[in-house]
Amino acid sequence: MRPATQSIHAAAPERRPGAPLTPSVVAATSFHTDPDAIGFSAADLEGEAPPFYTRWGNPTVALLEQRLATLEGGEAGLAFASGMAAASGLMLHRLAAGSHLILSDVCYAGVAEFAHDTLRRYGVSISAVDLSDLDAVAAAMRPETRLIHAEVPVNPILRLADISGLADIAHRGGAELSVDSTMATPMATRPLEFGADWVIHSLTKYACGHGDALGGVVVGRSTAIAGLRKEALIHAGAALSPFAAWLILRGLETLPARMAVHERHAGEVARWLEAHPRIRRVYWPGLPSHPQHDLAKRQMRNFSGMVSFVADDDKALARQLAAQLRIVTYAVSLGKTQSLLFHIPADDIMRSSFHLEDAAAQRYRDWTGAGTFRFSVGLEDPADLIADLEQALS
Repeated sequence: MRPATQSIHAAAPERRPGAPLTPSVVAATSFHTDPDAIGFSAADLEGEAPPFYTRWGNPTVALLEQRLATLEGGEAGLAFASGMAAASGLMLHRLAAGSHLILSDVCYAGVAEFAHDTLRRYGVSISAVDLSDLDAVAAAMRPETRLIHAEVPVNPILRLADISGLADIAHRGGAELSVDSTMATPMATRPLEFGADWVIHSLTKYACGHGDALGGVVVGRSTAIAGLRKEALIHAGAALSPFAAWLILRGLETLPARMAVHERHAGEVARWLEAHPRIRRVYWPGLPSHPQHDLAKRQMRNFSGMVSFVADDDKALARQLAAQLRIVTYAVSLGKTQSLLFHIPADDIMRSSFHLEDAAAQRYRDWTGAGTFRFSVGLEDPADLIADLEQALS
């Protein structure tokens, strides 16, 4: 099946007369069991064990996991209560005191703060590296490096990284590569096909698409996901609600169609912004002006709905846009049906989240100036979005 069909039919229950066409929400926390089927400890959990307790697994959540794994071309998936739970669970599972993590120097703020603040407190060494520079990544590798964590594209500046190149460096050094592909979605990029070991998504964003459910997922090999389930899910406890899983399953059915519209609308808005006199720079992987447009064409089948732009007097402009926009909403998050815009000052995020200094700080400023406007282009008519931007910018 192709992605548009997989998003609706992958891992669907067997067809039989009287069966509902819409997946059911299995809201039970406990299930009938057999004394010989499963033990009381998670250490006894086997891959084919029947449902036992919803923190361990749930039929509605399992359907979501299987469907996402199919869309990513992976063997198995593991759903979490949020994207942060998925990322932190994977890192805690694969890293230990004395090990080394190479982290993208620009990535989702929550992941950056978790790595720099929490993992360091537990004895993990962190190297924050511009992952678009493969020579710098190779130079950062150590014998104790266990994981390279990339985000493609990075949040919020939409810089890319060569996933195949990163996978090669990681594997030659005995490490693994995890890729947060939230902004790209499986409609654009399937990182496992480029050699990644793990794929992470915040399902809150494009996968759900409606802004009404939190969730996260990790996709990888079956045996690896089974180990992750025992430690990062069952013991840490960040289980996804069955109702949230049902909402995300509903969103997945329209993901291919939505991403086609997001891409088309983002392209129209990005080209309009690029010609506006108040906008100094626009980043969207589909623009020929994007510094890594050629890499984007190799790695992405869809350029997604995320646009970032830079303007002079950015803080004043942020206040003006927040006050004047009528269709676009000034708010955080991304991937929803409605368009969202938010300004991220460079000084604030470099200090609080990224810990960038000296040459690294200058590289960030060279890309984004004093701050980034992160624009999640929604499903509204692009002519209306442009008209709204025009009146708000005037």
